Amino acid sequence: MSTGILLLHGSSGTPDLERARLLEAEGYDVLAPQWFSGAISEIPLESFPLDELAARNDRLAVIGVSRGAEAALLLGTVDPRIDVVVAISPSAYVWPWIENELQTSAWTWKGQPFPYVPFDLAWEPDDDPPRYREFYRQSLHAYGADADTARIPAERFTGELLLIAGGDDQVWPSVDFAEEIAEAREDLPTRTITVAAAGHRPLFPGEQPKSGGQRMARGGSEDADRELGALAWRDLLRLLAGS
Repeated sequence: MSTGILLLHGSSGTPDLERARLLEAEGYDVLAPQWFSGAISEIPLESFPLDELAARNDRLAVIGVSRGAEAALLLGTVDPRIDVVVAISPSAYVWPWIENELQTSAWTWKGQPFPYVPFDLAWEPDDDPPRYREFYRQSLHAYGADADTARIPAERFTGELLLIAGGDDQVWPSVDFAEEIAEAREDLPTRTITVAAAGHRPLFPGEQPKSGGQRMARGGSEDADRELGALAWRDLLRLLAGS
């Protein structure tokens, strides 16, 4: 039985080619596309190359980090071919893209934009580089009614879900989001792995620390990020093997 993996990078815009090579070395068929250029705005979930993977594999897995995890979770809710979702530093909600103070949904499905939690534009960072975690919390507080409709209904995905999050994530509160997702899924197969001191970018065994992307605080340390990655790697390989 063969497994194809769709590997989705985050808002840095750079495919995780090193991570792809690690997974390929384990025998998996991996596609790691660059899924946006310039703006994470109204990206069709249909544009991800799952058809290509499905044509040559028996099982499908989607692994995403940050905004890529947002897409991975949404794909699990709309594409019944997906058996495994791994959401690294996940969000429990759909978030927008903002340009010239105009906010648009990040994602669409069959031409329809997903509801999103608007950003609270009154928020301003009080440190440098900015920590955006409170920005997301403040936006959820300010737009609670929108949050109800923008929540990712992860309970619609009935396959295996692995959530990986660092307690010192300074980009958004990914541990809180992971716990919210797990609670909504109740008895569905869900595993949550956290390390309190890890940040937004866990490191799997053999990976080097990542750079690039928007200038911001991401939290964690190399040691803590490696600890989280090592813990998660074992469960990740188990899920991919179907055991």
